Amino acid sequence: MLLLDQALKRLIRQGTLTVTESSGRVRHYGEAKPGWPDLGLRLMDGKVPGSIARDPSLGFAEAYMDDRARIEGGDIMDFVGFIRRNNPWERGGDLDNPGPVKRVLERIAFMVDQRNQRVASRRNVAHHYDLGDDLYELFLDPLRQYSCAYWDASADTLEATQEAKIAHIAAKLALRPGHRVLDIGCGWGGLAIQLHKLTGAHVHGITLSREQLAYAKAWSEREGLADKVTFALTDYRDEEGRFDRIVSVGMFEHVGVPNYRAFFAKCHDLLAQDGVMLLHTIGRAGPPNGTDGFTRKYIFPGGYIPSMSEALKAIEPNKLMVSDVEVLRRHYALTLREWYRRCVAQEARIVELYDARFYRMWLFYLAGAATAFEHGDLVNFQFQIVRDRDALPLTRDYIGDDEARIRAGQPDAAGNVIRLNVGAPTSR
Repeated sequence: MLLLDQALKRLIRQGTLTVTESSGRVRHYGEAKPGWPDLGLRLMDGKVPGSIARDPSLGFAEAYMDDRARIEGGDIMDFVGFIRRNNPWERGGDLDNPGPVKRVLERIAFMVDQRNQRVASRRNVAHHYDLGDDLYELFLDPLRQYSCAYWDASADTLEATQEAKIAHIAAKLALRPGHRVLDIGCGWGGLAIQLHKLTGAHVHGITLSREQLAYAKAWSEREGLADKVTFALTDYRDEEGRFDRIVSVGMFEHVGVPNYRAFFAKCHDLLAQDGVMLLHTIGRAGPPNGTDGFTRKYIFPGGYIPSMSEALKAIEPNKLMVSDVEVLRRHYALTLREWYRRCVAQEARIVELYDARFYRMWLFYLAGAATAFEHGDLVNFQFQIVRDRDALPLTRDYIGDDEARIRAGQPDAAGNVIRLNVGAPTSR
């Protein structure tokens, strides 16, 4: 308890935390302040403090999952947000920086995880994305967008913000009818299907998840789009041909750092000379850092969040030009909090599908991710990439213009009408 006590004294300054040990001893941390919570943490057995002190992320997560650490006066989102808010990244918060010994151990684990070869890639994808359609049905929007939404002034619901995200991507890609688009890591197919509906482009999606592939194919067939929106169980390394556009949303986090250059080399070869690529990925505002033990073990084995410098370092040698970069800061936090709210409302169903431990694990994952975007160094990058510097207009004004046209259903200069398909598709 001594190590945990010292850590809490350092971490908690504003707001109060009352820790009740399994022995009944009570410890107090922080100072009551307006606008800050007063929370409690009850430790159910004497081994919990040591587990947390040895590995704060994994130790606390597993104690919470096992119901050996209970939050009082709030929930897990309140608690994790409270800790992170006291230690914001901008002011030197170091919650994600391990000590020297742990840093060496994490580096070894990182080197093993990041190899991400073909068999491992399929296994890692299945670990998270093949959990079953019933779970994702409970909290995702009708377009099944399991990635950061776009919370602009005109959109304030999860459904509207995910539609806005797709319109934003379509505009950045300068999509037009007849374009051939490759969607790398297509998920359940919602992005591919919606891009076709918005622009008339032909979209081919690839994934390593068998469950996602089956869902996407069935969806495309129900919509009568099987000849215009296609899907395949394909590793990006095996894809062939040339595409006018490439889009990849929420997939780059699974590529693995040793494979970054090969990934962009393959994208260069797949992209037409006058083509455009849009890469949407979680990223770090700070320098490269490892994946925490909880995420690596329970959520995304083999996953890694890149810094901007790591991504650019891999793009530059491949004769690709970054034509635009947008950094979405709080957008994913808003998305994750909405997913969290919906999961809490579906507690009974999630426990029925899995068990109470899984439910607590899932909430911890969503809470940790949301608060990392609010107070840690996580952001989202949207890299627009071209092979030819003249592939797009001279200024970026066309992005806003195209986006407005898409939403309004107005024709472009060639008379093509691009419509935003508001509302749920026939996916259920």
